[in-house]
Amino acid sequence: MAGAPDPGRTGTGWACPTAAGRDPITLVGLVFETASGLRHALGASLLDELGSGGQSFEILVRLGRSDGGRLRMADLAAQTGLTPSGLTRAVDRLVVSGLVERGSCPQDRRGAYAILTSLGAERTAAALQRHERDIAEILDGALEPEEERELVELLRRLRDRVNPHAGLVGEPAPPAAGDGSAPAGETSTALA
Repeated sequence: MAGAPDPGRTGTGWACPTAAGRDPITLVGLVFETASGLRHALGASLLDELGSGGQSFEILVRLGRSDGGRLRMADLAAQTGLTPSGLTRAVDRLVVSGLVERGSCPQDRRGAYAILTSLGAERTAAALQRHERDIAEILDGALEPEEERELVELLRRLRDRVNPHAGLVGEPAPPAAGDGSAPAGETSTALA
């Protein structure tokens, strides 16, 4: 019958396998569905711990993983995929909460740093502990350790193709005021 779905397919039969047997529509759909499910499953505990959601958590974790707990706003926007104005609003909320402060960038007078406060570091560390427990509960029995490592590598490669700035390492941050140490190493590692 013309137009009827193939018996091996579900729903409307709109799966789009290629000649090589690949099904990129299903692949990307599964990535989106998984990400959405994880955001939903993990979001409530982040809200409990930080008083804000996943976007704020990502910013705080990226700052916490950066040298000196600071990143230039432009680098942070590129890493998170937020527009400069979107990042400004998100950082404004974190500043009001006392979790982040702004600092000037001596190398670029137009630039500014987002800097993790001691309260921000403390609250992020607590949120990370709960986040790790929640993630362990979700992953328990879903994947073998080798499968987890393989999935991390595959997702990292895909992320680097579609969002290459997310894994970038920024230039070293200057020492904090009154800190005589020289800047060293990388300012950031990717969130993952």
